[in-house]
Amino acid sequence: MGSKLKLLVVEDDDALRDALQITLESAGHQVTGVAGGPAALDYLARDDVSMVISDLRMAPMDGLRLLGEIRAIKPGLPVLLMTAFGDVDKAVAAMRGGACDFMLKPFEPKDLLAQVNRYAMAPPAEGLIAEDQRTRDVLLLAARVARSDVTVMLTGESGTGKEVFARYIHDQSPRGSGNNPGPFIAINCAAIPESLLEATLFGYEKGAFTGAQTAQAGKFEQANGGTLLLDEISEMPLALQAKLLRVLQQREVDRVGGKKPIALDIRVIATSNRDMSEFVRRGAFREDLYYRLNVFPLHIPALAERRDDLLPLAEHFMQLHGQSGKRAALSAAAAAKIAAYHWPGNVRELQNVIQRALILAGEIIEADHLLPSGYTAPTTTLLRAEAPAAATAAVAPATVGADAADKADRAAPTVRDMERQHILDTLQRVGGSRKKAVEMLGISERTLRYKLKQYREQNAV
Repeated sequence: MGSKLKLLVVEDDDALRDALQITLESAGHQVTGVAGGPAALDYLARDDVSMVISDLRMAPMDGLRLLGEIRAIKPGLPVLLMTAFGDVDKAVAAMRGGACDFMLKPFEPKDLLAQVNRYAMAPPAEGLIAEDQRTRDVLLLAARVARSDVTVMLTGESGTGKEVFARYIHDQSPRGSGNNPGPFIAINCAAIPESLLEATLFGYEKGAFTGAQTAQAGKFEQANGGTLLLDEISEMPLALQAKLLRVLQQREVDRVGGKKPIALDIRVIATSNRDMSEFVRRGAFREDLYYRLNVFPLHIPALAERRDDLLPLAEHFMQLHGQSGKRAALSAAAAAKIAAYHWPGNVRELQNVIQRALILAGEIIEADHLLPSGYTAPTTTLLRAEAPAAATAAVAPATVGADAADKADRAAPTVRDMERQHILDTLQRVGGSRKKAVEMLGISERTLRYKLKQYREQNAV
């Protein structure tokens, strides 16, 4: 049947509650039963679940009120309501209030299990790790919105994996699945010069401007039948925002130099690592475009808020970037260091750190091999355990950070030698291209120049 889930059943009829628990537990799920809304809210304040199955008619708190309370504290949590035939109007109101569905009593056990499978199980995604409940909540919302065709706005810090979630939404949608899936086209609005962005997005006709030797379809046309991801939408120039708004409203695009509009059949997903409402308030982003894009907002939590994802992500990157036939493992000290660090660069920083560690390590990745993304000098050789005390205490003894730091200081010359060799090997691997090297190393070009100057002065190159 697939993954087993933690479910909460809310029912004031003892016999029915027991029957529901038996049905769900027989399918392998972990089920907790409570007799009413207040007890359900108390439980949800202490623990996470994959789905709530609640009766609609209860006292003193009915299912509608319970639904509203759950929406306030856990907006992504699916709530399935059970109701008698005479309460259908209330059930419809509950659907408008955010319930995932309702079931009319009496119902067959197989129908209940089908509803749980439908709403509580987000389909798996290749390369998307969701061990933490916060990530699962977002994944569940993403799976639900994927079934529709509405525009989605993904927000979150840089490096949290917004494009991965965008691709997941596409893959789970009718546009991205089936025998003839549509394309997933991504464009980074911050990476393309303003003078080229319009032609890149909307395309151009032959002779539209100097150098336009042939006609070219833009990203909107390329995404026809599929999904277009507008990454870092907040960086789009104001002048172009008006044209984008028209495309989204009319669902047609005019190529630069073109004479007739081209009809579009696309889904649009936008991302930003900025506070978009603040951008609108300052006049840096059009309010009408913001509301057109923000139909279904999804916020991706920072990696520091998804601590149960840390070690599974590290293992995933070790498999992804490990050498063929060579399987590395994390030492206990390295695992504790990863779990305790605050990861300001989010998933992208963790991936870079694991890539470097695989180069420096043998079969075992030790704490000494975990160089931070901003590594520029021996005084910051190791990841520092800067997470809140409560978080670090949950994963490692308090002495681990101090012991590892002392060990790092003693090992600094060796780490410096390994760093130099790593930089030189990377440069050789990319044919001397500094641009490619800094991307792989996760350092600035200025830092690379400084390091190479140091190596030349030390006759180390």
